[in-house]
Amino acid sequence: MMTEKQKMISGQPYLSADDELVQEREAASQRLFEVAAIPPARKAERYALLRRLLGSTGDNFTIERNFHCDYGYNIYVGENFYANVNCTILDCAAVRIGDNVLLAPNVGIYTAGHPLEAGPRVAGVEFAYPVTIGNNVWIGGNSVLLPGVTIGDNTVIGAGSVVTKSIPANVVAVGNPCRVIRSLVK
Repeated sequence: MMTEKQKMISGQPYLSADDELVQEREAASQRLFEVAAIPPARKAERYALLRRLLGSTGDNFTIERNFHCDYGYNIYVGENFYANVNCTILDCAAVRIGDNVLLAPNVGIYTAGHPLEAGPRVAGVEFAYPVTIGNNVWIGGNSVLLPGVTIGDNTVIGAGSVVTKSIPANVVAVGNPCRVIRSLVK
C-alpha cells in the first residue's frame, strides 16, 4: 500500500493531513523561518540554508525575502535563477526550473489542487501535478502557474497572467487565462 507521500509525489489523490506530510511541511516552515531571520548581510549563511531546503540549486541563485514553499525538497532550480520578493511555490509535486529564469514579485507556482466535488475536497483530498519552467524564461509580477503546466524555453509570461495550460517556447504570453500573443522567433 502506498503512503500518502508516495501518492502525492506520483500524482494520485492524497490526504494532505497525513502525519508524515504535516511533519515535513512543519520542518520546511521552520527552515523558512530560520532563513528569514538571517540578516541581509549574511548571504552565505542564508543560501546555505536554502540549499539544504531545496531539492537542488545551481551555484548562482537568488531568492529574495518572504519566500514560501510547502516542502522545499521538490524544488529544483538551475543556474542564474532569480526569484523576487514574495515568491510562493507549493511544491507537492516537482517544480523544475531551468537556467537563467527570472520570477518577478509575487509569482506563485502551484502544483497542488483540490477536487471540484465538495465531498472529497471537504475530506481533505488533494492532488499535485509537476510544473516545469524551461531555460531563459521571465515570468512577470503577480503571475500564477497552475498544476501541470510547462513553460517553454525563452518564453516571457506577462504580469498578472494565470497560466492554466502549457505555453510553448519562444513566445510572449499574457492574460487570464494566459494565451500566446506573439512569437519571439524572427
